Formats: sequence, C-alpha cells, structure tokens
Amino acid sequence: MDKLIAWLKNDFSPKMNKVNNNVWVVTLKDSVMQLLPFILLGSVFCLLTIPGDIYQIKNYPDFWVLFGWTMGMLSLLVSFLIPFNLMEKKKLRKQRFIAGCTGLITFLIIVSPQIVKDGTVGFTHTSLGTGGMFVAIIAALFTGYIMSLFGKFSFFKEESIIPDFVRAWFDSMLPIGVTLVTAWLLVDIIHIDIYNIILSIFMPLANVVETPWGFILIMFIYCLLYSMGISSWVLTPVTKPILLAAITANATLGAHNLVTSETIYSAYLWVGGVGCTLPLVIMHMFSKSAKLKALGRASFVPSIFNINEPIVFGSIVWNPLLMLPMWLIGLVLPAIVWIGTKIIHLAPIPKIVFDMWYVPFPISTWITTGAITGIILMLICVAVATLIWYPFFKTYEKQELEREATPIN
Repeated sequence: MDKLIAWLKNDFSPKMNKVNNNVWVVTLKDSVMQLLPFILLGSVFCLLTIPGDIYQIKNYPDFWVLFGWTMGMLSLLVSFLIPFNLMEKKKLRKQRFIAGCTGLITFLIIVSPQIVKDGTVGFTHTSLGTGGMFVAIIAALFTGYIMSLFGKFSFFKEESIIPDFVRAWFDSMLPIGVTLVTAWLLVDIIHIDIYNIILSIFMPLANVVETPWGFILIMFIYCLLYSMGISSWVLTPVTKPILLAAITANATLGAHNLVTSETIYSAYLWVGGVGCTLPLVIMHMFSKSAKLKALGRASFVPSIFNINEPIVFGSIVWNPLLMLPMWLIGLVLPAIVWIGTKIIHLAPIPKIVFDMWYVPFPISTWITTGAITGIILMLICVAVATLIWYPFFKTYEKQELEREATPIN
C-alpha cells in the first residue's frame, strides 16, 4: 500500500496535475463545482419525495417539481458557466458575460424546441437538466473556442474616439454571429440532430449488453461519463428500454438477464450511487481535511439513499486522482457481480421488478434477491470498492491538507 501511495504521490499525481491545470479542464471542473448548491438542494428535494412515493400520502407535496427547477436546470446553467469562466481564465473578462449568454443560446438551438404538454412548444426538463449535460458541454466549449479566437479582435483602432462600451457591443457581434449561425445552419438548415446522434453512438450496446464484456463496458461508460460531470442519465433513452425488457423477461418468462436496473441500482453494484461511492463518502467524513470532512458530512444522508451528486460533483468530477479509481470500479465490480451470479452462482439474479433506486442498501438487496448470499455479494462489492478508493483518496487528502496549510496572501 505504501508503495502504491508513493507512486501516486511521486509519479502519477504530478502527471495528472499537468492535465488538471489545463485551462480547459480547469474551466470544466470549476463550472461544475459552481453548480454544487443547486445539486445539493436538488438532492434534498429528491429525498423529500421518498415518503410520498413509498407511502402514497394523500395531498403530499410534489417535490419532483422543485427537483426539476434545480437538478433539472443543470445543463442550461453549465452552458452559460463554461464560456463565462473560460473568458475569465483567458483574461478576456469583457467578453465573459456575452460568451456565457452565447453558450446558453447555442445550447438551446442544439436542443431544439419540442411539443410538450397541451401541445405547447417548449423545452423539457430532460433536455435542460442532466440528460442534456453532454450536449451543453459541447455547445459551451464550441462557444468558448469561437469567443477565444475573437478575444482580441476589434473593428476599431486603439485611438478611436468611440466609447469603450460601444466598441465592445460591435466587437462582440462577430463571434456571437459566427457561433449562432453555425449552430443554426447545422440544426435548422442541414437538420443534424446532434442530441440523438450522441445517443445513437451507444445504440450498438443493446446487442451486447447481456454479455460479460457488454455488462462491464456499459458500467465503465457510466463511470467514465459521470467522472467527467456528465450524468449517466444521458444514457437513459437508450438503456431504460433494455433494462425494463430484461427484468420483465426475468419476472414473467423465467429468463436470467443480469443487466437490469434491479441488479445495478438495487441489488449489488452502485451502493451510494453510480461508482459505489458510499465508501468514499465515509472516508471524506473522517478526513483530516476540513473541506473534505464538511463535504463528506453533507453528502452522507443523500448517499444512504443512493444520491451521490454532492460527492461526485464535489470531489470526483475532473479530478484525475478520483476519476481513475471510479473507472477501475466500473471495470472490477461488474466482473465480480457477473462471476458471483453467472459463474459460481453465489447469489441470485434479481427477478422482482423494483425500480426504486433510492431505497438504501442492503434493504433493497434483500427485497430484490431475498437471499443472504445476495447481501454477501453486495458486501464483497463494497469491500473491493473501498480498497480501490482508499489509496487514491489518501493522496487527494494529502494535497488538500497542503493547500489548507498554505497561508492565503
């Protein structure tokens, strides 16, 4: 263990810091971090929905609406923040607000209005929330790139008598026009459906998802995307029909499909949320770093209900030291579950339709498997995840302690 930590400190960490300090990576990370209050509040609203969903309380408030106005707006907000922060970091502060607004509009053009309730044209929460995060990031990065290219461009000479604010208006029109016209041409004139193109990339997975390599691959993709601040919910339109068909076949036809929502979110894999992050939350809670301890304590209750956005966006996203173990967990834990259920038959494959991902482990494991061996397999997954998280967390903790010990000038 000491050798591994030494390697992380002396070899891996310095190399990752170079990546982590890249202006584009820092911009992405900072933009997502700034959304943490919305994520934390959205997690609270999500928790408050549980009593009404489980006990069907009459006239219970619909907290999913408030969840939609917090977590459901993340993509919209990030499409503004990324160009805004990029201009700040590139010392183009005069263009930051214009860049943010342009990024937001570009994202809305790409998403495109839809016909929603009562035939009204509008945008759904799925598009503006975590489901559109990947599209928002692409739109924002494209906007930031164009704005950077024209960062020092001006129609006017330095000695011009035209007031600075007027010059700024006219100088901003060109990059805004290039960005928006490009998006308009692609989406409305050429009719390229960018959002569905991204989804279609994952469609071939449907044919291989019930193989061991397909199971491992899709779980790895979940962790990979999530570690970059892209919620795995972006895959829902592709994966949900597959997962529902699999568990229905298990329950009614006696099939043995392993890849179902019950297997992934309720029985074995994602204890605390995607990436099995509950052990990481507990490590944060007992950290010597004041920052990490506070984040751990704030994340603990949501994590019990498998809501891990606070810890993921607070510590993992665009942090190479914690992205790598999340990727490893996405490879190792599915392999353990496949072996434990399909090869040696230690634990059963869930056959009960139970899509309530927020029920705490091991309660959900018992409901979906009805077997002590199911709980044993779940605990094995948690133990392995803990061993993977620990050395990387200790290295990250050491960095945070050094930052906290450095006096602020």
